[in-house]
Amino acid sequence: MAATSANRLQNQIALITGGSSGIGAGVAKAMAAEGASVIVNYAHSADEAAAVVKEITDAGGQAVPFQADVSKEDDVLAMFDFIREKFGTLQILVNNSGIQVDAKFVDMTLAQWQKVIDVNLTGQFLCAREAAREFLRRGPQQDISAALGKIICMSSVHEVIPWAGHVNYATSKGGIMLLMKSMAQELAPHKIRINSIAPGAIATPINLTARDTPEEEKDLLTLIPYGEVEESLPQC
Repeated sequence: MAATSANRLQNQIALITGGSSGIGAGVAKAMAAEGASVIVNYAHSADEAAAVVKEITDAGGQAVPFQADVSKEDDVLAMFDFIREKFGTLQILVNNSGIQVDAKFVDMTLAQWQKVIDVNLTGQFLCAREAAREFLRRGPQQDISAALGKIICMSSVHEVIPWAGHVNYATSKGGIMLLMKSMAQELAPHKIRINSIAPGAIATPINLTARDTPEEEKDLLTLIPYGEVEESLPQC
């Protein structure tokens, strides 16, 4: 059955990491609306993940939550085992999990540095590696997609724009950019499609403390690099 404009992801299984809030929640709802069965991954916020799942299922979509810390290899392996047991395979990974732990450079601890790198960058590596392994194990499904599988890496404009006071975050996003490009180069011969998205500032829980005054929000808006910016941050 050919997909329609309102059902473009019919019969596809999509994993959205960090899917319980912010951009991840928005992606989960949008993919479910296009017909995908969605796994809403979360690390801590079970209630928020349940709310996203309920919104999707109330609208007639399919979604399940799954708790996993993407920075931990055992958690990621367990999540992919669950996906195979529940759905048989996976067609789409949206590598979205990300955190900020902000500090001045000279005050930043190794723990603050490592936590952000572990979640934002190592987490993307672990999930993408398991997704690629699953795509290769499963083989082509031409009736579902021309691609063997799809991976979307959620990055940030700070993959190219320096951000004083957030060196761990900016470094993790710069790493994602070359992780995505290198994966795309290596996996393209297998028809695995790799892309990344690098949003500007969007009002989500991750940046709440960086925009809790009008002055701070104005500073964030100056970091959006293209054209005229809006008077307030877009919501997600």
